[in-house]
Amino acid sequence: MSNSEFQKVIVRPLDEYNQRLVSYVHPPYWVNPRPVDCYDLVVIGAGTAGLVVAAGAAGLGLGLKVALIEKHLMGGDCLNVGCVPSKCVIRSARVVGEMWNARDFGVNITQHIDVDFPAVMERMRKLRAGISHHDSAERFQKLGVDVFLGNASFASNDTVLVGDKTLNFKKAVIATGARAARLSIPGIEEADYLTNETVFSLTQRPQRLAVIGGGPIGCELAQAFRRLGCEAVLFHRGSHILNKEDADAAEIVQNVFIQEGIRLVLNCQMQRVEKTIEGKKLYFSCNGREDSVTVDEILAGAGRVPNVEGLNLETVGVEYDQQRGVMGNDYLQTTNPRIYAAGDICMNWKFTHAADAAARIVIKNTLFSPFGLGRYKLSNLVMPWVTYTDPEIAHVGMYEQEAQEKGIDVNTIKIPFSSVDRAIADGEEDGFVKILHKKGSDQILGATIVARHAGEMISEVTTAIVHKIGLSKMSSVIHPYPTQAEAIKKAADAYRRTLLTPKTKRFLGLLIKFS
Repeated sequence: MSNSEFQKVIVRPLDEYNQRLVSYVHPPYWVNPRPVDCYDLVVIGAGTAGLVVAAGAAGLGLGLKVALIEKHLMGGDCLNVGCVPSKCVIRSARVVGEMWNARDFGVNITQHIDVDFPAVMERMRKLRAGISHHDSAERFQKLGVDVFLGNASFASNDTVLVGDKTLNFKKAVIATGARAARLSIPGIEEADYLTNETVFSLTQRPQRLAVIGGGPIGCELAQAFRRLGCEAVLFHRGSHILNKEDADAAEIVQNVFIQEGIRLVLNCQMQRVEKTIEGKKLYFSCNGREDSVTVDEILAGAGRVPNVEGLNLETVGVEYDQQRGVMGNDYLQTTNPRIYAAGDICMNWKFTHAADAAARIVIKNTLFSPFGLGRYKLSNLVMPWVTYTDPEIAHVGMYEQEAQEKGIDVNTIKIPFSSVDRAIADGEEDGFVKILHKKGSDQILGATIVARHAGEMISEVTTAIVHKIGLSKMSSVIHPYPTQAEAIKKAADAYRRTLLTPKTKRFLGLLIKFS
């Protein structure tokens, strides 16, 4: 890309923190390198998947030539408009949640809770900028990666164009990610609305906020902004929020939302939006009844679509779908055997850690499988995930309905936190640990945890599933007392007790009696 073609990227507000962010992840005066004759690997997209592939391949010490192309901000959604900023804002919101409940712990807040919304958002921008050097163009250049900033498109089966540069490659990886889906509600484009890509640019609190979509993104941000002082209304077309999660888990979060003053509009069909003097007016129907509400801002949290445009995929025979993204096999290989894909562009799991795990598969399959060193499958991954509401919902493996659909007989062990001493002390009795195991076996098939820090707890169960550690062995693991993670041991102990059938008990009784 020549200097005249270079597109300056601006992240608003244009304060010192966002300027520092941009200086790392899209330096204003970056000069693209001169391409080498042929790259072993060209990676398109510098989100999580692309960064991991590029750094992993370059860091093997094999002298591989690796190129990384990014048209916008390195770090992708996770750093810039996803995980990092959202969790910073959620952390501030959790402080408010604690203060709301302080009286239950014998602590009286004598003054009105004053949320300084601009300061909350400034803290987020400061922390994001502080983390961003890990994903910087300069850092990857020092790792031995040729970093190109600009739009990439395939020109032939072995070349990619970036501005006026031509990159020849042996293998390529598409990791261009996904973006927030545009809403097809009449009038909403004219009224304008926020997505996860723009909401973190707010500097002033919207007094009234409508959130469209009761999935993870919508729920996380609706609760956070409600705690930060917004009047929040959450629209969802399902009969309850988080309808893809365990129903018992979703019900707990839904009840918390109601208690915290979030207005839930369920079984909802959006009709149209109008921009009025009073604000943005949303018309909708709910259970057959027409209604409307006026807000200051609308936040869309209803789905993602893949970034497939502009890549010229037809030229290289890579099949794709506008909704599902790039088509690939279980080895993350596209319909062009020289081109692979990883991350949100091709996967149903749209999580940072899923993109990371897929990127590691791509490294192995692009570089080592031609030498007979094995091929690694996406389907072999055991994928946990977390919805970062308060309480959190963490899940790994199968749900009960999924097991039933596969014809697997299962038993479920549920330990309510009302029976866990630490949860009682913490005032967090509403959650639970639910473990699904194969009937007649201690094999763990799945688990759901609802707790304030469920995301910190689920990895123990994930480890057990990955390494085929059954409930019997888990019951022998000593957990510190008192901790909420002790609920996992209680579940394992509950399984062990099922082994003591009446016949076994009689036998053991006789054995002890005559010993």
